[in-house]
Amino acid sequence: MHPTPAQPHQASHDREIESLAEFDEVVAEHGTLARFRVQAVDLTGRTPALLELDTTGSVFLGCTMEPEAAARVRSSGALVFPPVPGLPFDPYRGFVYTPDELYESLDRDYGATPDARAYSWFQRTKADGDVFASMLRAIHDDTVSDALDELLAGARVVGVMGGHALARGSAAYAGAARLGRELARAGFTVATGGGPGAMEAANLGAYAAPFDDAMLDQALELLAKTPSFRPSVTDWARAAFEVRERWPGGGESVGIPTWFYGHEPPNAFAAHIAKYFANAIREDGLLGRSNAGVVFLPGAAGTVQEIFDNATPNYYESRGDSTPMVLVDEEHWTRELPAWPLLRSLARGRRMESRITLVDQIESAAEALKRLCD
Repeated sequence: MHPTPAQPHQASHDREIESLAEFDEVVAEHGTLARFRVQAVDLTGRTPALLELDTTGSVFLGCTMEPEAAARVRSSGALVFPPVPGLPFDPYRGFVYTPDELYESLDRDYGATPDARAYSWFQRTKADGDVFASMLRAIHDDTVSDALDELLAGARVVGVMGGHALARGSAAYAGAARLGRELARAGFTVATGGGPGAMEAANLGAYAAPFDDAMLDQALELLAKTPSFRPSVTDWARAAFEVRERWPGGGESVGIPTWFYGHEPPNAFAAHIAKYFANAIREDGLLGRSNAGVVFLPGAAGTVQEIFDNATPNYYESRGDSTPMVLVDEEHWTRELPAWPLLRSLARGRRMESRITLVDQIESAAEALKRLCD
């Protein structure tokens, strides 16, 4: 995966500039900004360059500039989309989020964090019919998708799906964490819906992958003191950051949550968080980027939806490129919520039939996925 914003990366598109370091690189190497796309970069310290360089056909998305620099690049043929004041998020951002960014000001209270403030803004604007607000949400989600594609370029991504209600301290939560750890140690990039419960557990497991096995046991014990994000998201999130502070430098994974479900805060164990306003884009993006397969832990309506959202492109796949699907817990998926019989019936006689399986124990899930990948 690509580095975080603190470590500028080479954008996948050679005309994109997403950091000040990339801006300086381009200026030094090319001596022009013509036809480049500059995204969410603070250029207030680069006025001399902007007054001199050719900006014909370039686009500046949410870049802060001195007034004279902005006027000059416009007059030289650039298209400038200025920053939007008063927003709790940057619609033009060039990178996915980090836990520290979304939870800034958690020392005061969760309500003061950018994550909570973005959700409040979404609640105020999602039904008011304001085309400007809906445009900002769409731009934000598109830039997040672009950043996520760059982040995951070349990665073998395994999605782990499951319910948000799974409590810290439970045997099932510990099992999901061990699954995330095993997948990460096998070289997969773990991706989840980025929220609490099974999603947090899998991201925690990936975070624990570089440490010895005892670290995860100790982390699970610490987290069990705050089993749920209810009644206090603040206490729940602080417990996760306590684990991160005690064991810094954990393994990387991805969380893809949504403000659509504002009652589900993002978990702090995913190093990279691609958070969306539109849940449909989020769901499709999570499953579509799970190119090495998906593990479905016991869940409710959302997880059932994800099973068949993932099965649909596999059903119609004609080249043999369907992704593996592993369902965990025979009792749950055959009797409580009988998704497995329907999935098996859909797969019968099609290429995807050899790429789906049901396992009873979570301890078997990682091995089952690896077999299906071979």
